[in-house]
This record gives sequence, C-alpha cells and structure tokens, in this order.
Amino acid sequence: MTLSRRGLLAATGGTVAAGAAVAAPAAADGGDRGRSRRRTRTGFERLQASGYALLAGDKVGVVTNPTGVTRDVRHIVDVMHVDDRVELTAVFGPEHGFRGTAQAGGSEGRHDDPATGLPVYDTYRLSGRELADVFTASGVDTVVFDIQDVGARFYTYIWTLYDCMAAARLAGKRMVVLDRPNPMTGRGAYGPLLRPEFATFVGREPIAQAHGMTVAELARLFNGEFLERPVELDTVLMSGWRRDDFYDVSGLPWVPPSPNMPTPETALVYAGTCLFEGTNLSEGRGTTRPFEMIGAKGLDGRWAAAANALGLPGVRLREAYFAPTFGKFSGQTIGGVQVHVDDREAFDPVRTGIGLLVTAKQVWDGFVWRLDRRPDGTSSYWVDHLTGSTRVRTMIDAGAGTDEVVAGWRHELSAFRAVRGRYLAYR
Repeated sequence: MTLSRRGLLAATGGTVAAGAAVAAPAAADGGDRGRSRRRTRTGFERLQASGYALLAGDKVGVVTNPTGVTRDVRHIVDVMHVDDRVELTAVFGPEHGFRGTAQAGGSEGRHDDPATGLPVYDTYRLSGRELADVFTASGVDTVVFDIQDVGARFYTYIWTLYDCMAAARLAGKRMVVLDRPNPMTGRGAYGPLLRPEFATFVGREPIAQAHGMTVAELARLFNGEFLERPVELDTVLMSGWRRDDFYDVSGLPWVPPSPNMPTPETALVYAGTCLFEGTNLSEGRGTTRPFEMIGAKGLDGRWAAAANALGLPGVRLREAYFAPTFGKFSGQTIGGVQVHVDDREAFDPVRTGIGLLVTAKQVWDGFVWRLDRRPDGTSSYWVDHLTGSTRVRTMIDAGAGTDEVVAGWRHELSAFRAVRGRYLAYR
C-alpha cells in the first residue's frame, strides 16, 4: 500500500517545502524560559509588527474564521482593513463561515461583510479548479491563511488549508500561512494514518489521526509531500511557543473554532472521542461538554467501570447521565461517561478513544457503527473515514482489545513521525 505520492513513509529523504519561513526565535521572547512568564506571539502578531512587509505591494485575501483574532480579541480582518500598510481586498470563508454564523456542514455564502464592506467568498466544499476560479475572480495576489486548528486529522480546517494551497497554485497566487498553537501540544503524533481510498474532507492525505503539528508546519508538509506541484509558500511562525506547550501556557484568548469546540479541553480529547461520530452513540453534541460527554439510551455505570479497568493513562471516566438538546438522542436522558483528563502530560487521546469504543461494544448490546449514505445510493462506515481504514472497526468487531488495536498502526506511525520531523519548526 502506497501512503504518499513522494515517499512519505520512507524513513529518510524527502522534499523540502517550497517558500520561505519567518522563523521564530529559539528561546522565548526576552530569553525567558519560565512557562509562567512566557508570551506566545502568533504569526499575525509578528506579521503586523513587521509592518506587513511580507505583503507589501500585494492585493491580499484572507482565509479565516472567528478564531483569527489578536490578543485583545479584535478580528484580524477588522485590524487589517483600517491599516494603510496592507491592501486587504477580500475575505474567504470556510465551513461555519467567516464570522461563524453557520453550524456544522454549513457556510455563510457569498456576501459583503457588513462591518468592513469587503467581499466575502464562500470556499466551503470547493477545491481544485472551482476554488482557483474563486481566487482568480477575487483579484487578489496573495492568499493569507489564519485559522486556529485543534490537532486532529478529521478537523476540516487543515484540509481547507490544503485545498487553498492547491487552488492558489492553479490560480498563480502565493500562499502565506500565519501560525497559531496546536492546543494538544506538538509533542508527538498518535493514531493510524489515512489510506487513500478513504480520503474525504475529514482527511485528504495520510497523516496521523493526532498529527502534533501547527498549521504552518502542516503547510510545509503538504507542500513537500502531497501537492502535485508546490505552491509559492511563506509561513510566519510564532515566537515564545514550544512543542510541549498546552494552550493555556500561551496566554492567548480561546475562540471556539467551531460551535462544538468550546474550550481547549474539548480540543484535548477530540482526536479520540470524535470517533463516536462513527457510531450510534451521542458524542455529546447538544451538551455543554461536547466530546467529553458520550452516551446512549441503555448505557449505565458498567461502561465507566470497564473503561477505568483498562488503566488508560492520564484519564478517568465518570459515570454520567445527560440529555442532549440537539443531535443524537435529542431531548432524551441517556447514560454514558464523562471524560476527565487528570494528567494531560500522560494522556493519549487516540488510545482513549479506542479504549472507549472497545468497552462500549463489550458492555452494550445496542452498539452500532454508523453508515454514511451517499447521494448515489452507496454507503460506507463513517468511522472508517475517521480512522482512515477498515482496520479499527473490523478489529474491534473481531474482539480485539485496546492494546492490539493500537499496535496495528505502530509501523506506519513510526514512519510518519520520521517524515514529520523534517517539517517541524519549533523545539
């Protein structure tokens, strides 16, 4: 099985990403190594401090959403719009929209932004030539990307980035990616890789389920390993951020990247518990703790007991009962678990998600994998697209335990980590 067009899984070699990077200092600002006093400066902060030198003379369009904010929570579009040092002429909105008014699977459509008067182009579900035509019609020279990611392969904004890079190349535009922290930290990569036949908008290319990279690092990886031809790419890195930093260390405000990602704690567990979207259990949508509360009608305390017996590192599962206000089991009181991370340094979200799937199936005879039905009448198991292959589902159905399932991706993950290492920009 070939998992990369450019030898992604080769242990050595590889293509260096095209374009320059505005590097971050090796140490924190002012040389201060203490976590409590360090200050993370985002890519946008550093771009602005330079007087937008990287954008001089260009008509600029920005791909962003409500997370594209400054430290004092002003949106970067509003800031750039009134700054004569940069010529901002367009905005491109992803899933949920530029201002964030749409729910999952929706966007805001083409409109003029009431606050700035700027044209806002809808990019959701566009790729290739269709998206390139949008960039061409906008008249921009450079496409800037600034969206907060959460560190999971199936969180779609990184594939918006990927699609924009590919489309910018087709349209003859330059890409500039402004970096923000990975809230899960950048310590390591976890989970299986995607196989090409399971590629969708929740995973275009074979990266790990929890990739442990920032968006700027991913842009370099995409350019060097996956795009058929690299785009002209510049990345503006952060300063004052280290690979083992959780989001709260950054001192940056948290803006929910999507309606069901309310806190950095949600992002910490999401790479594992989002797998329940591929089942008939509620993944907690419609509660105040999405992806931390999981359950179904008929589940009880046996599930928490079975999951805790696995000894999953860094986490405890609490027996919980809740009534989602929308989504699965809307308006019904259901039983399940609440995920409590008590040692985030030791916590492995993907192993936790697998352990919860294994034990849910063991203790509840109502467990069903969710089928995703397509307009052409065909269907597939949604969890296969989330995990990247049929392997996790079929192993659990065959009675495999957590350790056995996790061992199934050991070799491919090791190879991915080797390639990933060539694109990491922070210590």
